[in-house]
Amino acid sequence: MLEIKNFTKTYGGSVKAVDNLSLTVKDGEIYGFIGHNGAGKSTTIKAVVGALGFESGEIYINGISIKERPMECKKITAYIPDNPDIYEHLTGIQFLNFISDVFGVPTEKRNLKIKEYSEMFEIKDNLGDLISSYSHGMKQKLVIISALVHEPKLLVLDEPFVGLDPIATHKLKGIMRDICDAGGAIFFSTHVLEVAEKLCDRVGIIKKGKLVAEGTMQEVIGDKSLESTFLEIENA
Repeated sequence: MLEIKNFTKTYGGSVKAVDNLSLTVKDGEIYGFIGHNGAGKSTTIKAVVGALGFESGEIYINGISIKERPMECKKITAYIPDNPDIYEHLTGIQFLNFISDVFGVPTEKRNLKIKEYSEMFEIKDNLGDLISSYSHGMKQKLVIISALVHEPKLLVLDEPFVGLDPIATHKLKGIMRDICDAGGAIFFSTHVLEVAEKLCDRVGIIKKGKLVAEGTMQEVIGDKSLESTFLEIENA
């Protein structure tokens, strides 16, 4: 579903934020992308979703090049950023309809999806309110719903659990698994290593722009925890 080949991103002509990164996320797989702040996670994620250009390497989504055919890639991808910066002058339902229009979701289908997910995340009664009145957690829930309404094949998330209450976190984890069970794939970063250890099929650890460990969870951590493995790598 997602293939990153020899991806490099340089800032200022000399600082390599990501250095020759290659990894694959298969259909039906939840892939955890782990690293400290500044390791290159968000840079990689923004390149995957077409929000950031890059100098060398290639990124394919469902076999399609994000460089050569970005619109086709974006049609089957959804992105949940680490900070829900959305149009606060709109109401929640206006925002969801706007996103549905962008992706060409038919009226009947969008209405069913919006109803399903707004009830699930308990913000249905707030959809008529201005987004400026929402708490951080409510904005995060709204962004999650907007990402799901067009049924993406690839869901890309950057610290998706920040700001969510335990119930919403549990529901989002279930949705992530459901997407993979239906043949989609998940690529996400998180600092909540306990969640990643339980949720991910495979994991990659990035350090100073380089992938330093990658494989199934069992291959990477062995008889240790993901937290202890990560700390060993960071302190090496």
